[in-house]
Amino acid sequence: MGWKTFIQNKYVRFFTNKYLVVFVLFVLWMVFLDTNSYLIHRELDQEIEQLEKKRDFFSGEIQSDRDAIENLKDAEKLEEFAREKYYMKRDNEDVYIIEYDSTAHE
Repeated sequence: MGWKTFIQNKYVRFFTNKYLVVFVLFVLWMVFLDTNSYLIHRELDQEIEQLEKKRDFFSGEIQSDRDAIENLKDAEKLEEFAREKYYMKRDNEDVYIIEYDSTAHE
C-alpha cells in the first residue's frame, strides 16, 4: 500500500478533513483547557449545591432560634429555660440532678 493509496482511503480523508480537525481541537480546548471549561463549570455547580444546602440548613437554624427567642419573651418559658439549661432555682428550692449510667445496662 503506497502513500498515494493511503491518502485516498475514505477513512483517512475523513479524519484529515480540516473542518473536522478544527472542530475536534475546538471541543478539546473547550472541555479541558479553557477557563470556562466544562470541568470548571462542573466543580462550580457542585460548590453551588453545597452552598445552597448550607444556606437551607442555616435558614432553618435561624428560624428555630427566632422561635426560641420568641418563647423566651414569656416569663414562664424563660424561667423553664433557665431551670433546665443552667440549673437555676428559686431561693426556697433544692435542685437534684439525676444522671443515668449508660454502662450499667450490660
